[in-house]
Amino acid sequence: MRFTNPKHSLSTLDPSGESPVSLLPTTPEDMWHAHNLIAPSDLLRAHAIRKVVTTGSTGSTTSDRVHTDLTIRVQSVFFDPAASSLHVSGTVCQENQYVSLGQHHTLDLELNRPFQLWKRSGWDSVSLKMLEEAVAEDTGEAMCAVVMQEGLANICLITEFQTVVKQRVEANIPKKRAGGSASQGGMTSFYEKTLATLLRTVDFSQPRPLLLASPGFVAQDFRGYMQSEGQKRTDKKLQRMAKDAVVVHSSTGYVHSLNEVLKSPEVQATMRDKRFTGETALMDQLYDRLRKDDGRAWYGAKPVERAVKEGAVGRGGGVLLINNKFFRSLDIKTRKRFVALVDKVKEDGGEARVLSSDHESGQRLDALGGIAAILTYPIYDLDEDEVEEGGEGEESGAAAEEGAMII
Repeated sequence: MRFTNPKHSLSTLDPSGESPVSLLPTTPEDMWHAHNLIAPSDLLRAHAIRKVVTTGSTGSTTSDRVHTDLTIRVQSVFFDPAASSLHVSGTVCQENQYVSLGQHHTLDLELNRPFQLWKRSGWDSVSLKMLEEAVAEDTGEAMCAVVMQEGLANICLITEFQTVVKQRVEANIPKKRAGGSASQGGMTSFYEKTLATLLRTVDFSQPRPLLLASPGFVAQDFRGYMQSEGQKRTDKKLQRMAKDAVVVHSSTGYVHSLNEVLKSPEVQATMRDKRFTGETALMDQLYDRLRKDDGRAWYGAKPVERAVKEGAVGRGGGVLLINNKFFRSLDIKTRKRFVALVDKVKEDGGEARVLSSDHESGQRLDALGGIAAILTYPIYDLDEDEVEEGGEGEESGAAAEEGAMII
């Protein structure tokens, strides 16, 4: 993602949001950043194709598709990670010859087409951080992971911000019998299909980490198949891919097994500088402390807010973990409430991590209501009198409201 005007930068940004920010997405990852940036009540201007129906003098009607630029007040945003497409719906707030004020329209944002964004409620610290990540030049390379078992392979791309399933490969493997020729032939055909799909769906023109995970020896055998195919084809790139691939164990070939895969020492060593491994480790630490019931881990909006207010999520190991859904709330007061929480943690010297519900770590956090904290010192009574105080403005569900500790 880059600013369309080279003179624009984060330092020249209008914090009030009254002036537009013009951005150009150039990679599929940029569409994910745009999804995070655009929130309900924002104003968005982009290219649109509108169907226009005209009535002739004889009463006959004709319809034409016209190209125009529309500005809408955002109501909802839908992101399709597999297709890297972004659909933003809202009401037109600047009429032109084709549309009237207040009409509903969905803008389809596309790669290499600019858009303008107004933050009418202002650029807060969380949205500024998202914009900073979006326009950063060094975004790093996504890791490719193939999580597989006999007859099933899920080809995924794991970036700092999301896990995208690029393709699912399935094949019928005959049951093993004496001699095993039919079963072996079925596995060879499965490996051939998986390799062809991998090379077609993932760009390996530049070297990127490749992770192969499976129960048993499926992943190891697939790596061997890649090596033999590279030699047969005299394909140095394929040979290098096979040589550098990291093989680890997983309990199944399904996507949910990525959680355990990301915790393996091999993957930690390969991706030690990647953000998602750090978030996985933090979620593991949180769950460990919840099981220990040591008073240093809490979840739920009310208990976490109390801990932050008391300064217990600050310097010395305090970590706030919060799902990005809170910053996409339709209620501006709710968004400001959780932005203030993030700011307070940073002011106290703690760490605030905004996790995506599209990533494994964010999904685990979502199971706890979307917000949790690791404290610098133990507190045992954060959930007392919670019913009396009520839950005004809560969006995090019953789990977040209860805030009880796991034993």
